[in-house]
Amino acid sequence: MSAASTPSPSTPSSPSSPPGERTAATTGRGRPPKLDQARTVEVALTLLDEAGLDALTMRRLAEAMDVRAGALYRYFATKHDLLTAMAEVLLADCLDRPLVSPDWSERLAELARRMRTALLARRDGARVYAGTHATGAHTLGFADALVGVLREAGFTAEDAARTALTVVHFTLGHTLEEQAARQGAGEHGPADPERLRAAVTPGRYPHLATALPVLTSTDFAAHFEFGLTLLLRGLRALGPGGSGPGTA
Repeated sequence: MSAASTPSPSTPSSPSSPPGERTAATTGRGRPPKLDQARTVEVALTLLDEAGLDALTMRRLAEAMDVRAGALYRYFATKHDLLTAMAEVLLADCLDRPLVSPDWSERLAELARRMRTALLARRDGARVYAGTHATGAHTLGFADALVGVLREAGFTAEDAARTALTVVHFTLGHTLEEQAARQGAGEHGPADPERLRAAVTPGRYPHLATALPVLTSTDFAAHFEFGLTLLLRGLRALGPGGSGPGTA
């Protein structure tokens, strides 16, 4: 979801594929084709959990499905198209139950929490989702729910749209950092809190030193809830029908 993006194709291409590609999607014993878009995405998500996004290649996916690599391009012209389809599946359960709170801000917060949970459910889920701009029913349904909560509360269409972008960007950015920190834990990588503790000396960075317990905390849920609370307080201050920042 982006303010200025061109959605990537997420639907299968025309069935009139070259004969070589159709043959590649079948086995040598004449069994029915075992390659379709839904199963390809399912296997790709399994590989994602097993090996991570960097190791997920079209060739490796083809090997896992026991087909030629070229057969995958019948459904996904590029890896980005595959990631877009995977991103669509990531949000599949975000609207599986109703939003019961009568308060619009709590409903908005609940949608943000559901998105974070959905992205965390898959290894590198946030990296898969970032920049894909899927236009499937799950992604558009989630975006519609975000905007709908705000419009029903009385926000203008413009403020509702920008708020929805802000909620998605905050949730996505936080989850990107959270997954990077979790996966880098214990490897002395950039997310290693001991490196930060060693670098922040009280004499040179007195303010950072006092904040180290929070800055090195792995309570990511608390970090997320604090940021979400700040965002919601700003929205309440703006109020339905108000002018957005810089538009007065």
